[in-house]
Amino acid sequence: MTVGADGRRVVFLRSTGPEDAVSSLWVLNVATATESLVAAGPILSYAVDRDARVAAFTRQGRLFRAELARGTVTEVPTGEPAEDPRPDPAGVTIGYLSQAGGSPSLRVVGPDGDRLLAGEAGNAWRERGGMIGWGRPDETARRFGRDRGWWWSPDGSQILAARTAASTSLHLLDLDFGWVDVHWDRETYPHVVGVRWADGGGPLITVLRRMQQHGLVLAVDPRTGETQVHAELADARWVEPVAGTPRHLPDGRVLVGGELAHDGFDARCLFADGSLLTPPGLYVRRVVGTSARPGSPAPDLIVEGAEDDPATQSVFRVRTSLGGGGAEARPITETPGWHRAVAGGDVLVIDDVVWRGTARVTALGNLSAPLPYVTRPAFERVTDRRLPAAVLYPSGHVTGTKLPVLVTLGDGPGHQQVVNDQAAWQERQWWADAGFAVVSVDGRGTPGVAPSFEKVVHRRLVDVSLSDQVDALRALVGKHPDLDLSSVAVRGTGLGGWLAAMAVLRRPDVFHRAVARDPIVDWHDAPAPLAERYLGDHRDSADIYAHHNLTETDPTDAVLLVGATVPGLPSVENATLDEELAFLKGHGTADP
Repeated sequence: MTVGADGRRVVFLRSTGPEDAVSSLWVLNVATATESLVAAGPILSYAVDRDARVAAFTRQGRLFRAELARGTVTEVPTGEPAEDPRPDPAGVTIGYLSQAGGSPSLRVVGPDGDRLLAGEAGNAWRERGGMIGWGRPDETARRFGRDRGWWWSPDGSQILAARTAASTSLHLLDLDFGWVDVHWDRETYPHVVGVRWADGGGPLITVLRRMQQHGLVLAVDPRTGETQVHAELADARWVEPVAGTPRHLPDGRVLVGGELAHDGFDARCLFADGSLLTPPGLYVRRVVGTSARPGSPAPDLIVEGAEDDPATQSVFRVRTSLGGGGAEARPITETPGWHRAVAGGDVLVIDDVVWRGTARVTALGNLSAPLPYVTRPAFERVTDRRLPAAVLYPSGHVTGTKLPVLVTLGDGPGHQQVVNDQAAWQERQWWADAGFAVVSVDGRGTPGVAPSFEKVVHRRLVDVSLSDQVDALRALVGKHPDLDLSSVAVRGTGLGGWLAAMAVLRRPDVFHRAVARDPIVDWHDAPAPLAERYLGDHRDSADIYAHHNLTETDPTDAVLLVGATVPGLPSVENATLDEELAFLKGHGTADP
């Protein structure tokens, strides 16, 4: 969903109903509160200009331009198949990526026709790297949450583009084919984890050292490519930038996300040129944008985060002009839940409701089917560490009936499971109705509570994570006596799959059967940003890596590994949920 900067239009994708997987492009006219179909699908993604007057999208490599105010769509001829199209802020020229030559190149099409702006065919053998790519984020960037590789300047005269080979570099490209390199110490700070160029001023980039313990927020001069350090980010474990930062505020200050860890505070906060904008009690998850405050010349920040309960996500207004009262955040959402927002101009969309200022405009049409289950997870905070946890019972469960326990680990540490969102519990209710008490615990290493809670797992991930799962299970029995801890199964995917396998290998006294989908088997083979974040540099941490590898643990017959092979452990490829269920409810071999 996108809101134009002038607040006149809300653009979104929606299919025709719950049985239709094909999304079409729609626009809401805020003034009349009417929706219009702009382009029938399939449309997987789109981008708009600054005021959402023009949208660009592709179908099977063909580029289309939509005039959103008029509702017309025309095909734009291109010399090569197009991907990732984006109109310039004025909606005149469209930039796009092409892989016709085998490696991503950046092209622009507009009044002067279609032309190549940046691209190199072949391999980067001089740089000891693989294929050269322009404008596309590599896998390392995606691991850090950067899913874009090129950005228009606010006036549409330049493009800031990433070039990836053995390393990542940034370059400022003029539409008249002039260019300059962006200069920073790329050897010391190889990870480009954030780029923004949309709020006035020059580009802002965030770069990290390889071990992620130190980073810089750099302001880029768009004429020369020279950079100036605006802020430093440092942590003995790892730096965790706040999504939506850095960004320029309307008064020219730079907003940076950081952490407050002194005078008894343990908070994830926002700072503007060093001044604290958010109260220490607010855990900031994402900066959505800015929105005008009635009666105030300075706009508010719109922020997603949590105050007291990590299982919830609320939307807040944060004052950007500090008065005598200090940092202030006022919740906009009133009901508990997991709320999301999109902002543009004076328009704010919260979940599916559109607001202009304090006036409710309309709710976007919701064509989805009702959720299949009405779930009632029992939320708890357990142990002296106040670990967020939840227990989900079968529908119609009779109190006093003992139930085998299924511990779900989801995607593992770094991903919240215990959230107040009905949609998040649907599959877990399916498992519960199959005869389990489903337990989910957000142990240390999970975001949402406090920075120290998240980062205490550094270099000891398996020990801390397993300890929290075991302690939480035992604590929950006191509040939920129907949990039968003599029959405990565990399942997870990716990092959660690794932890599920470790659970039955290291703690078979507590966990008796497990399903691990796509687990990390050897941390030397894990993506470097993930491994180095949690375990450090493998060159000086061989013992830590060995301690976390599945292959270094004596195998038992109590684990099922799906999609991975470990000597001595049974493996089942592509097991269905029904096969998982048969295995987890079985007693004997690992063959479902």
